Amino acid sequence: MKARVTVYPKPSVLDPQGQAIAQSLRGHGHDGIADVRQGKVFEISFAGGKTREEAAAEVETIAHEVLANPVIEEYRVEILD
Repeated sequence: MKARVTVYPKPSVLDPQGQAIAQSLRGHGHDGIADVRQGKVFEISFAGGKTREEAAAEVETIAHEVLANPVIEEYRVEILD
């Protein structure tokens, strides 16, 4: 079983990397780009023996305590089969 955690800056937090990417895209002729938010994606593989609910609970804890800074970032957890 695998899980995917996607972490992005909260909308109220400045994202200089996202702004630089957006500016670069516009410079390459992609004038319709209004905004880019740059984030991180983590894929976590579990050893056998965990239920989907156990994996989801563990990944939620990992995301909240280790992978994301909840003060300035938000995250989404997906359990993949």
